[in-house]
Amino acid sequence: MLIIILLLAALGGGGAWYVWNGMQPVEPGQPVTFTIEKGMGSSEIADLLEENGIIRKGLFFKGYLKWVKEGSSFKAGTYTAAPGDTYDALIARLNAGDVVKKATVVFTIPEGYTARQIADKLAAAWNQKPEVFLKIIDSGAGLEAVSRLGIPEDSQLRHRLEGYLFPETYELVKESTPEQVVEAMLEQLEKKLDSVGGWQAKLKERGLSLHELLTVASLVEREVVVDRERPIVAGVIYNRLDKGQKLEIDATVQYLLDKQKERLYEKDLKVDSPYNTYKNEGLPPGPISSPGLASIKAALEPEASDYYFYVTKKDGSQGHLFGKTYKEHLANIKKSEQN
Repeated sequence: MLIIILLLAALGGGGAWYVWNGMQPVEPGQPVTFTIEKGMGSSEIADLLEENGIIRKGLFFKGYLKWVKEGSSFKAGTYTAAPGDTYDALIARLNAGDVVKKATVVFTIPEGYTARQIADKLAAAWNQKPEVFLKIIDSGAGLEAVSRLGIPEDSQLRHRLEGYLFPETYELVKESTPEQVVEAMLEQLEKKLDSVGGWQAKLKERGLSLHELLTVASLVEREVVVDRERPIVAGVIYNRLDKGQKLEIDATVQYLLDKQKERLYEKDLKVDSPYNTYKNEGLPPGPISSPGLASIKAALEPEASDYYFYVTKKDGSQGHLFGKTYKEHLANIKKSEQN
C-alpha cells in the first residue's frame, strides 16, 4: 500500500512538473509572423502558436484560456510574436488586435482637379500608368458606389466619374488595386454628402439630380477662389439657367483644352463641344472637375440675388465684381481693368 501511495505521489508530482514546464515560455528567439483568419477559434489559434514555435504546448494554452476565461475576443489579422512571450502578453495582443501595420500610400487630390489630373496623381503614387486609372474612371465598371450614387452612363461625358472623385488626402493600403483606390474616393464623396444634413431633401426641393448638383458645384469650384463668393456664383448660375440664358463660363472651355490658358480668345469660345457653355444653353453634360465640400454646399444652398454677371477683379484679390444687368457688367469689366 505504501508503495502504491509513493508511486501515485511520484506520478502526480511528475504530472504537475510536466504541466508547469509545458506552460513556461520557450527560449527567446526572433519574432515570427502568423495570421489568424476570420472564424478561427481559440483552439485553432493555440495550435497555430505551437506550430510557429511561439509556445511550447497548444494544449496547455487552451487550458489556460479556459481558466482565465479568455479567447472569445481574439481578432483576426496578421501578427508578430517572439518565442518567449508570456501567455498574458499574447492574450493582450490578440484581444487588442495589435496586428502588423501594412505599408500604406498617402496621396492628396486638390480641389478642382480634373479626371486626367487625378489619374496622373494616382499613377505617380502607385507607380502605374495614368491609363490604368483613367480606364476605370471612364467606365466605372465593377464599382459598387457607382450604382449607389446613380452615376449616369452618357456618351457625351468625357469621363464618367468626373466630379465624383472627392478631393481629399487619402492613406490606403499599398496592396490596394486601382479599382479599390477609385472606389475609396467614391465612398468618400458619399460620406461627405451624408455630412450635409438633409442634402437629399434640399436636392429634391431644387429639382436637381445629384449629377446636376455636382456639375454646378464643379463650375463653382473652377470659377471661384474666395469661399464667401461660392454661394453667390452658384446663385448666378441658377439665375441664368432659370432665365434660359447661356452660362458662358470660361472654365467649361478651359476644360476642353489640353493646357490651361491664361486668357481665352474668340476662336477658343467657338470650339464645338457640348461642354462649351458659350455655344450651348443649360449645363454641360457633367462635372468639369472634382468639387470640394464648400462648392457642393454652395450649389446646394446658393445665395439668392438679382445678379446675372460677374467678372474677376484685377487687383490680386481673386474676388469678383457682380452685376445685375449687362450694362453693369460692362462697367464692372472697365472697373476691373482699371485696377
